[in-house]
This record gives sequence, structure tokens and C-alpha cells, in this order.
Amino acid sequence: MRTDLLKLKVEKRPAHMRFRGRVLLLVDDAELMRRQLAGANFGLTGELRSRLRDQISTDEITPAYICYYFDETLGEFPYLGLKAGGEFPVTRGSVKKGGFVCSVSGKRRGKGSSREQSPYAELMAGIRVVIAENIERIYNENCQNLGVLTSTDFRLIDRIKAGEEIPLTAFTDGVDEITREIIEYGGLFEYNVARLQGKVRLPRVEAQANSEATGASATSSNANANAAANANAGASRLPMTLAEKIFARHWVIDAAQAEFGVPWVKAGDSGFVLTDWRFSHEYVSPMAAIFFEEKLGEDARVTDPGSIIMFRDHLTYLHQVMPQERVQMGLLKVAGQLKDKQEEFAKKQGVIYYGERLGLRLGSEAICHSKMLESYAEPGQLIVGTDSHTPHSGAIGCIAFGVGTTAIFNSWITKDVRVSVPPSFKVIVRGQKPDNVTAKDFMLEILRHPYIRDGQAIGQIIEYAGEAVEALSVDERATMTNMAAEVGAFTGIVAPDAKAVDYLVAERGMERERAEKLCQGLFSDPDASYVKVIEIDATSLRPMVALPGDPGNGLYIDELGDAAIRIDAAYAGSCTAGKKEDMDMYAAVLGAAREQGLRVHPDVRLYIQCGSQEVRQYCEQNGYLALFQEIGAEFIEPGCGACIAAGPGTSARPDEVTISSQNRNFPGRSGPGQLYLASPYTVAASAIAGRIVEWKRGRAIEPLAAAGA
Repeated sequence: MRTDLLKLKVEKRPAHMRFRGRVLLLVDDAELMRRQLAGANFGLTGELRSRLRDQISTDEITPAYICYYFDETLGEFPYLGLKAGGEFPVTRGSVKKGGFVCSVSGKRRGKGSSREQSPYAELMAGIRVVIAENIERIYNENCQNLGVLTSTDFRLIDRIKAGEEIPLTAFTDGVDEITREIIEYGGLFEYNVARLQGKVRLPRVEAQANSEATGASATSSNANANAAANANAGASRLPMTLAEKIFARHWVIDAAQAEFGVPWVKAGDSGFVLTDWRFSHEYVSPMAAIFFEEKLGEDARVTDPGSIIMFRDHLTYLHQVMPQERVQMGLLKVAGQLKDKQEEFAKKQGVIYYGERLGLRLGSEAICHSKMLESYAEPGQLIVGTDSHTPHSGAIGCIAFGVGTTAIFNSWITKDVRVSVPPSFKVIVRGQKPDNVTAKDFMLEILRHPYIRDGQAIGQIIEYAGEAVEALSVDERATMTNMAAEVGAFTGIVAPDAKAVDYLVAERGMERERAEKLCQGLFSDPDASYVKVIEIDATSLRPMVALPGDPGNGLYIDELGDAAIRIDAAYAGSCTAGKKEDMDMYAAVLGAAREQGLRVHPDVRLYIQCGSQEVRQYCEQNGYLALFQEIGAEFIEPGCGACIAAGPGTSARPDEVTISSQNRNFPGRSGPGQLYLASPYTVAASAIAGRIVEWKRGRAIEPLAAAGA
């Protein structure tokens, strides 16, 4: 395969580029959107700039059902989920027919899911340039990897409209050296070919240069084994955060010579890092497989298949909820091809594969994030996955982050991924939390902080600390690292401690001595550098809810006022809230309700879904399955579902109201209705009450009168 790559011809883009096409302003005005799609052109006046859509998620660029396609057909669909003035003005094919070459929006472009289908759909529709006030990390990297140019310079808009020649440096100024060369070569694969052909050299970090000057080097293919040697290398070591220490262990010096690890790295250093695990799921694996086979040939083989995992978890229940009109469009059949292609590729390549269960107990073996934490992730490892919630495994001190389709298929070849070490910020949660406050409430409080809401945390590493975090179980810490995705962070991490050791011993059967050894040295140095420190007083927190539209719309439940917010459905699950301790919380509330003589409110549908077969077994052993059935809940076998509008628990009408313990509530994410986010305690209590309520241990739940009673 390397020989084939050495024969491929790759060249850089020209130093100057001219774009021929129109500029599409993504504004919060349905009529203006329709006029642009019909042929009208508008300048970006002060008024129009103020009306640009902010907070555009990848769910709006390509709604989940669009991602059943995994080829150039995606070019028919960009922005189909874009909400403008409460309407959805973009129709199939309208962007492609409009002849647009540039797309413009406001703050936090591309937040949410890591799906590379979004920029690929834009690319296939003719979009070559994306301009926004700020751009989310994974979406931005996906654009760069595919060859879509991105910028935050609004002055380029008039130059593009005028057909001026624009220097490529307009899109590379201020980026690190590797990103610059990826842009210059027109994509990640082309850059990696050039790297393997010796046309580009990886930049040396300061620590690497110092090590070479003193004669220190690392030559082991085991990054963790290198850590101690590098820490004692001749170069004096800078203070580092926990994340920086893990990056340093995995830093690629020379992959061909199996040289990895440097004494230190710092924010801004760019290079490649060796991965311990690479995983993907059926939403992404098929497109990655097609890219892999198109670039390398049908007979090409992945590198180290034993460290690659594929999951059938996202669409197991799709057939139960897909609207009939979409079935008639052939979308269920298209979605089935995702499963078939992934399964075929996984079998051919000999990678680890978690499929679905058939028969009476339909469901997945596990949600990818749940299984990675339960069975694979270890403290100090570096993990990449094709999902924005990959940081889940940071709960035990891993660097785990989401990557797109192009990055994952490249990693199948090289086993490494590019990275520019992000700056870190720390959230310290002090004090002792109230009994009915959970990690989910911590996150809803963090997400409404101006630093996060204004997009300042985009692409940074969030390190959680403080006695309130230390008091959390690993499952609860995983809720916080999982939702680093909603922060817009690169990843989230918690330093591994005695609780992490206990988790590895209890859940993995790991020898305690080995678990303790894995955690050695995995802490941030006292004088490590952070760009921001946010402190939260856990004692002052109360149960929270995020209002529909964005996880950052957090309020304390008691701030909702006297008007009862009736609900039609409650969904308890997802990778964020389908863990063992989440099940303990649902059971605590529902068990107390049973003692009151209550059941699920007659106007409410309650769905409970766990994250893996292991969690299901835990529920069965503890009598939770019987409790859930008795109380009137519908238990769903493991898998993704309502969180991505692909399983029971989604809304069917715009007027339906759902409360959910999942991670995000962007428009259309879980159906057309109004979606509130809350903790497992709140979701279960609200299902009993028929309205959004907080729960307090020992206090009775007061149900609303049933409709029509």
C-alpha cells in the first residue's frame, strides 16, 4: 500500500485562486433566503450582517436522515434543516441549482455532530468557500480535509463576488504549518501522500529539538511505554496540563522508524499523534470505506486492524420511526446500505465489530461511546472516533476526540491523526452538591456561561476539576466529558484518581497494580497554563433544564414560573444518560413513585434506553427492568435512537413537548417538537408528574390532572 501511495501524483494548489459563482448569505429570514435561491443577490450590509444566522449546527446543514446518503448525492441536500424565521426555506437541489460558490453565516458555524456529510454536501453542491464569524473545530477540520476553504474574514465576500484573484494565503494566514500545507495540497489525503513521499516534513516541536540537541530520543512504538523515558530525557521539561502530557507521549517523531514521544508539548504545537484506538459507526464508516477504496483500491488493507473498532449503533431502530413518506422516497433502503457496507468492509478488513442483536431482543450490542469506556479506554491513551461525543472516554483520563470521515480513513492508513495542541481551560466545581443535582446539571450550568455561549471555548480542551467533580463516579464524569461536544471543545478530561482505579478493577477485572500504574503521572502540573479558569459553587446549584433550541438555554427549573410545562414524552437514555448510574437514578425516582402508588402519567410516553448490553444486564440483575415495566415505561434495548431522530422517543408534531436526558436539543434533532434537556432525575420525575418538575428525595411527586379529566 505504501508503494502505491509513493506512485500517486499530488501537487499544491495555485498560489492565487479565482472563484466563479454566487455568495449565499444564511440569514434568519425565510423570504430573503428564498429570494437568494431564486436568483437575487444581496450585499452584506450592516443590517444583513446582523441578521446572519448564528449557532448553525451540522444537524441543520444536513439533517440526520440526509446522512443515509454517503456519496455525491449529498450535493442535493445542504441546508435542508436550516431554520430561518421559523421556516425551512431551502429545498432539495436549490443550493446546487443556485450556482453558489461561497456560503456565509455568523457565530459558531458547524456546531454539534462531527458528520463530514455536512461540508461534503456543501462541496458537492458547489460551495468552495465558507465564511463565518467563528467556526467549530471539527467542522472546520472536515472542510480543510475535503478541500473546502474557510475564513473568518468578511472582507473576502466582495472580492469573491467580484471574481477577483485571491491569494491562497488569505485562507492560510494564522494557521499552523501542517494545516497550511493541508490547505495548499487541497486536502488531508493529498497531504499525507506528500508526507509519505517526503515532499513535506513534520515541524519539530521545541521539546523535540532540545531532545535532539542533548541526544535524547524515543524509539518505541508503544507511546505509553515511552512516557517515563521521555519525562527524564535530557531536555528540561515545561509545566504541562494533563492533556499536554498525553499528547507528548503520543507525538509522532518518525512513524516509519517507530519513533514517538517528546518530553513536552505546548498549546499551538502542530504535528501528528499516534492513536491507541480508532472507532467509527455506520453513519460514517461507509463513506470512509468508499474514500479508502477509491484512493487505494479494493484490495488495500488497513493498518493494525486490531486497534480499529466499528459499531452498528446509530440506526438500529430507524425502521420503527421513519415517516412513511420517507420510506416511500426509498430512504429506509438507502439507510440499510449503510449497515451493509460497514459490515462488509469490517469483515473484509478483520477489524473489531459490534453489530446488532436480532430476534426477540432487537438492539445494538452497544453505543460506541459506552463500549469504549466500558471495555477499551485506559488512562493516558489517545482515542479518535467519528462522533463528536468521543470525549466520553476522557472520564478516566484519556485524550479522546472526534474526527471526520477523511481523518478516520487516513488514520486507517497511517494510524496517526493530525493535531494542533489546543489551549486548555479549566472548570473547577467546588463544594458539595445537593443530592438532587447531577453532572448533567453541572453541564447545563457550564453551557450557559458567557465564555461558552459566545464561542470562546471552541476548539479548546476543557479540564474538569474541584472537589465536586472528584466526588462524582466515573459514569457521572463521563456525562461531563461527553458533553464537551456541546461546549464546542476539542475534548473534555478528568484526571484519573482512586475512583478511576476502582472503576478499572470493578468493570474490567484489571489488576489493581496495573490500574494504579496506568494513572501514574496523569495530572496537571501546579503551574500549568490555562487560558481561562471558571469556578462554580456546587452548593448553590439547583436542578436545571435547557429550553428548546440549544443546550446553552439553561434555567433552574424553579425559574420556569408557575405555568406548568406539560409534556407528551420523556426520553431517558442516549450515550450521555444510558450508563449504569443513570439507570440507578431513573430507578430511584420510579421506585419512589411506585411507593406513592403512582405510574407514568397517562398523558406521557416514557422511554428508557440503556447504552450497552452490559448496562442492560445490570438493570436486569437489580430488578430495574421489572420496575420499569410495572411503572409503565417502555424499555428499549441498547442503541442510539431518539437523540438523532432514529428511534422511539422522537416527537412527531411541532406542538409535541419532550423532556430528555440526552446531550443536545438543536432544532429538528429529535423530531419537529419542542425538546427540553434535563438530568435523569428530572426526566423520570417529569414523566410521573406529566409536567417538568425537579425531584427531591423523600418529597412526593404531584401529578397533573390527565387531559380531559
